Amino acid sequence: MQETHGGILRYRAGMRAVLRNVMLAWSCSWTLTLGVTAVPADARAETILRRGNDAEPESLDPHRAGSHWENAILGDMFLPLTTEDAKADPIPGAAQRWTTSPDGLTWTFTLRPGQVWSDGEPLKASDFVFGFRRVLDPKTASRYAFIQYAIKNAEKVNAGKLPTDQVGVRALDDSTLEIILEKPTPFLPGLLAHYTAYPIPEHAVRKYGDDWVKPGVMVSNGAYTLTEWVPHDHIALRKNPKFYDAANVAIDTVQFIPLEVESTAFARYRAGQIDAFLGKYGFPIDDMPIINRDFPGQAHVVPQLAIDYIVGNVRKPPFSDARTRRAVSLCLDRELLTEKVIKAGAVPAYSFVPPGTAGYHNAAQLDFKDWPMDRRRAEARRLLAEAGYTAQHPLEFEFRTMALPNTRRVIITAAALLQECGIVPHIFLSESKVYYTALQMFDFTLGVAAWGADYNDPLTFLSLLDSRAGPYNYQGYANQAYDRMMDEAQNTQDLDLRAGILAKAEQLALDESGVIPLAVSSYRELVAPHVKGYAENATSTHRTRWMRIERP
Repeated sequence: MQETHGGILRYRAGMRAVLRNVMLAWSCSWTLTLGVTAVPADARAETILRRGNDAEPESLDPHRAGSHWENAILGDMFLPLTTEDAKADPIPGAAQRWTTSPDGLTWTFTLRPGQVWSDGEPLKASDFVFGFRRVLDPKTASRYAFIQYAIKNAEKVNAGKLPTDQVGVRALDDSTLEIILEKPTPFLPGLLAHYTAYPIPEHAVRKYGDDWVKPGVMVSNGAYTLTEWVPHDHIALRKNPKFYDAANVAIDTVQFIPLEVESTAFARYRAGQIDAFLGKYGFPIDDMPIINRDFPGQAHVVPQLAIDYIVGNVRKPPFSDARTRRAVSLCLDRELLTEKVIKAGAVPAYSFVPPGTAGYHNAAQLDFKDWPMDRRRAEARRLLAEAGYTAQHPLEFEFRTMALPNTRRVIITAAALLQECGIVPHIFLSESKVYYTALQMFDFTLGVAAWGADYNDPLTFLSLLDSRAGPYNYQGYANQAYDRMMDEAQNTQDLDLRAGILAKAEQLALDESGVIPLAVSSYRELVAPHVKGYAENATSTHRTRWMRIERP
């Protein structure tokens, strides 16, 4: 027993030693594990949103941008006087409050206290003054400058008739900005959220010139800063710790990935390579049954406050002749195009201002809306014959658009419809950026365009037909009576009377086929279940600061 007892004691002693060694090793291992995993733990806490975007940006300078996909990125980096909430409604931004004079012409904005640029420099009212002067300076050559013509002297400054210091914007002190308008502009809060109204860091522009927008150099005052731009691959933004509301920004890094082709966008989403596609065409509409089956609740088909339309270059033949423009418009079977080709809830457009636009009860429409197609085609052939076109000498031209599957289907169908009227279009496709540059340089004969509301007011559409609209009046429509009505409407404070004047102007442009409306369509967006804070809205404006990632 003694031997057995001693053996047991030795066994227990040995086991205690083993346990001590195991505990020591486990303790060391735990200590080491804690040390090793400290960085990965932080990395796991970092949230990254991979956003599919419509196309490759041309510029990230707010004054040289001109597209919805650039707006998506810029709106994450800059905070204007007013901004958009998750539903794209205007709310206070860099300004915490404002007042308006009784005549509606003088607006005074008070900035939030303590705001700084991402490099720590104070944000001042003078940065907004510098921004407005810069965007309206003809040397900047901003294609979108016309959108701020409501500001006093803006149009004259942009035309080079007055110096930039005559723009009706001034800093009363470092935190107070005054904007004086040419005409009452009740939708100014929405207009000031546009990227042409963003503050510009004068100190950075003075130091770096055009290079101020490069990664590592660019400073901004919004929720994010630019860290990387790999052309045709992605643009990366990093949360700005100096943003006034940084504590409520949940996503640390956002990557914008250009995906022009809808089938590619859906394939990347399906493979888990993007978390969301927030833009116009996130998936082929024919794949809707697959999405509903495999990704229930993740596809969002949202009616747009936007218009798809045809533009004929009126600056030169053949579309300098209103008869040829009207013939093209008559031959387009909008019902067939929307129901069979565009689909996704698209509806035929017989007016230029989409239904649902605020403050506008649209009475304007194409006069042949209720005609059957046989009557439309007969009238088109009559007009063509009157203009000198025959079967031996048909109306023939280049029909240009973007080389995207959706637009390609539309233009092929539209071309076939035109051929039924004896018109001979020759389709020419090009990349989105190249195509819209051609439109703005007026280097086209007939093309397809789309316009989404920059603010919820009929002027965001009707101003495009003003002869003073610059490169966004793609077709070059010019009518002095139209321009006068636009001026009259903008000087009218009675909203019902104003709406009537604008409708009369729109009817004039439609009667002259100054623009050929085609369809009111929808956005097709994809959002994964772990992306929270997404809200459907008619302009597809989704600022990352309102979103968050919540994985199971």
